[in-house]
Amino acid sequence: MKKAKVFSMFAFLFISVGTSQAQKVNYEWKQGEEGGYSYKYVSNDPTHSRFYTLKNGLTVILSPSKKEPRIQTYIATKAGSKTDPKDHTGLAHYLEHLLFKGTDRFGSLDWAKEKPLLDKIDGLYEDYNSTKDEAKRKAIYKEIDEVSGEAAKYAIANEYDKLMSNMGAEGTNAFTSFEQTVYIEDIPNNVVDKYLAVQAERFRSPVFRLFHTELEAVYEEKNIGLDTDNRKAIEAMFEGLFPTNNYGQQTVLGTVEHLKNPSLKAIRAYFDAYYVPNNMGVIMSGDFDPTAMIKKVDAAFAYMQRKDVPPYNFAPEKPITSPIIKEVKGPNSEFLFLGFRFPGAATKDAQMLNLLGSILTNGSAGLIDLDLVKSQKLLGAGAFPYILKDYSMLILQGNPSQGQSLDQVKELLLAELAKLRKGDFSEGLITSIVNNERKSQIARNDSYQSRAEELMGAFTSELDWANELRNTDWLATVTKKDIVDFANKYLNDQNYVAIYKRQGVDENVVKVVKPEITPVTVNREAQSEFLTKVNAMPEEEIKPVWLDYSKDIQKSSSHGVDVLAVENKDNELFSLVYRFPLGSWNNRLLGLAAGYLEFLGTKEKSSEQFSKDFYKLASDFSVSAGNEETTVSIAGLNRNFEASVALIQDLLRNCVVDQSAFDAYIGRLKKSRVNAKENKDAIMNGLKAYAKYGAKNPFNYTFTDAELDQLKAGDLVQALHDLSKTKHTVLYFGPKKVAQLTASLPALKVGAGAFVTIPQGTSFKELATTENQVLFSNYNMKQADIFWFRNSDTYNAALTPTVSLFNSYFGGGMGSIVFQTIRESKALAYSTYAFYGAPYKKENHYTVGAYVGTQSDKFMDAIKGMNELIDVLPESSKSFETAKISLMKSIASERITNTAILNSYLAAERLGNQTDIRKSVYEKIPALTFADVNAFHKKEFSKKPYIYCIVADESGLKADDLKSLGQFKKLTLAEIFGY
Repeated sequence: MKKAKVFSMFAFLFISVGTSQAQKVNYEWKQGEEGGYSYKYVSNDPTHSRFYTLKNGLTVILSPSKKEPRIQTYIATKAGSKTDPKDHTGLAHYLEHLLFKGTDRFGSLDWAKEKPLLDKIDGLYEDYNSTKDEAKRKAIYKEIDEVSGEAAKYAIANEYDKLMSNMGAEGTNAFTSFEQTVYIEDIPNNVVDKYLAVQAERFRSPVFRLFHTELEAVYEEKNIGLDTDNRKAIEAMFEGLFPTNNYGQQTVLGTVEHLKNPSLKAIRAYFDAYYVPNNMGVIMSGDFDPTAMIKKVDAAFAYMQRKDVPPYNFAPEKPITSPIIKEVKGPNSEFLFLGFRFPGAATKDAQMLNLLGSILTNGSAGLIDLDLVKSQKLLGAGAFPYILKDYSMLILQGNPSQGQSLDQVKELLLAELAKLRKGDFSEGLITSIVNNERKSQIARNDSYQSRAEELMGAFTSELDWANELRNTDWLATVTKKDIVDFANKYLNDQNYVAIYKRQGVDENVVKVVKPEITPVTVNREAQSEFLTKVNAMPEEEIKPVWLDYSKDIQKSSSHGVDVLAVENKDNELFSLVYRFPLGSWNNRLLGLAAGYLEFLGTKEKSSEQFSKDFYKLASDFSVSAGNEETTVSIAGLNRNFEASVALIQDLLRNCVVDQSAFDAYIGRLKKSRVNAKENKDAIMNGLKAYAKYGAKNPFNYTFTDAELDQLKAGDLVQALHDLSKTKHTVLYFGPKKVAQLTASLPALKVGAGAFVTIPQGTSFKELATTENQVLFSNYNMKQADIFWFRNSDTYNAALTPTVSLFNSYFGGGMGSIVFQTIRESKALAYSTYAFYGAPYKKENHYTVGAYVGTQSDKFMDAIKGMNELIDVLPESSKSFETAKISLMKSIASERITNTAILNSYLAAERLGNQTDIRKSVYEKIPALTFADVNAFHKKEFSKKPYIYCIVADESGLKADDLKSLGQFKKLTLAEIFGY
């Protein structure tokens, strides 16, 4: 499920700070023709997109961008959970999973032998569906398992992933939402013919093989959803807002009952009904010639036949005339949702809703930002437009501070809506929103990936692209009165749905119970004739491009500090970072001070005014204190560079104590610390730190509540003032050349004195992993999260090629040994991976890590399955060669640009590397053999002691099982968090 962006598309037009006047740009649909194909385009479109409709109705949207030799692709179908059959909810999502399983031409060793078995499985599932007697159902499922095992002998698991990996594809994935199912690939631009051959075949006649193991992965995904409070609250919100529309009547993952009774025939009927060319789109953005590309796409998909798509008809929702109140329970901290219903995506009201959302929340100067977050009346709050085809929503979220009730949260949120209806905001806020959207759109257009995503969203929501481009012009015409009238039309104190997310045990949750599944064959060494033919298709070589740090980074100095700069030659965006070589290990106050700065002003200017001024300039600022370094960052438009720098320097140097803000800050901090103890991901991070460093570690190196009570606001402000006087490095990316930058950049430190001496830091020693241990934390959840941890040796650059290849082969991606075994063969997890992780600095140690998220009733099976892989590395020559090819092609087509150049240099510097390490990887991988990787696995993984970090509900596990893994220690939350 994806949340709508605040604005879907904005034009590149100049809007002066402080005025609502704008230069008018015309965005009109035009007709073009080239290479025998007609297309539509929008005049002055900065994405240069072409919109084709092929003879069979297939939409093709092409947006060329030459910055990197890669292409972001989406193949989208305008169908999702909203169009699931009422008796088979979750079906569109099932189908998404199954469209990775191949056809009669790939994914099969012997289709003639496989097909009768798959037909038999189809029939058995229909029998299973219609049988109510549990004993008979169990017998049928046993037969399904047996026949599936036989069918799997003729299947080639994950051959789709092998096809794409051999091309150097990245980001292979898909998602299902209410009215879209989208298939995602990011490919090098020299494999277009291969890509289209595979995608055309993929949708020609899909075969739903390996179904019962994939179904188990869907069960795992459902159980993860049942453990996710936010997801349950969103589903409750949709149910309340949409008692008629399927938005509220059907969830993406479906009901537990329907998941337990799948129908392959119903899934196939859904595919036949909705996966037709006039209901699908191919969206591509990247380095290609659109005239040549459309010919290729047409040739690949011309076989598809147009077919009428079943209409989705729904009765209009009745107005909400009194609050609808719902409760959701779960282990995470409490929060409140308020939801209001609005018209759908293609309406002008949806555009106005996006603007209204930014009036309320924009991260800096919205009503909620200033009144509830900046003033610290709530722990967290925001307003988020959620735009869908039939209807849209405005969802407000509030997180209570210490001692607040959810009813009090609700009243605070409703009060902000009352201010909106009264017009209690400045007219200039609209202009500031436009300026910020202009900056955001420049950034989005700079990325071929973001372009493709926006075009895909417009296609599936059936938005007019010209209207999307006109949004900025339209925004400049919106008045305060327009917004007030709109707010009064749609928002009042009665027409909302409220979701109270309370802490507690959800007695209504029924997990999907583990069926008996016999591990199936994955045939790693097999490959189809289709794969062989695709791999043999010609492709032009892409030459890799390495960074040359001596040329790609301009080095200078200014006012006694080093300056590292990369010139932005593409647009007017800049970023400036002050990087200080000290962090919370040097001064525990720094982390608190960084957070406190958000609520501070100077003697001349309030904190609220600073936020408004930054937002007016379309500039962002942030302060981040890590363990060993601290950064102060600003980013914005080059024309506002000097003003933005002056603002951040003024705030950092001249901030003053605000005692009431400090008191509220400490109160909110205490509440957020309580909330962290209720978050299973935070708990797992604490266990990992305990495993790496021991009982005293960076994760729990913090203040106790008693110590927090003794802190003084002046100490935090002094830490910030000292920061401005500390020697640092300036990191700059922007249009200025380094000479221009150093000439115009004022010193952060004022006065003639020396820089502040950096205090000696606390150090934490990474501990050798010498014996098997279990670090356990009890948590109310249906799943069990298991992480294997071991500290290894210190950094060695010479290992990088072997490590890169090993990770690709063993534990990363759908084609990896771990994924194929744990998920595809044994159906033990939805998410699983393993890796050999590089350290942050050359003095640090590599980390051996592995993860399985599984149902508690499969806990020991999952551990056994992963331990077998950790001890013995399975050999597959085909998978190994695929891993090598994929890595080589990804590196060859990768272009490190913009601020990533600076980040690459700093990472190399920390590790003691003088050159771009990718060059060594690229040059040495061809000579590496499986014997090299196997020797590495034996040295670093096999028969080694591990620390098992486990977050699970102890009532669902056996104590003897836990103790059998190693020395058992159940940690308290105080031991994990340090407070």
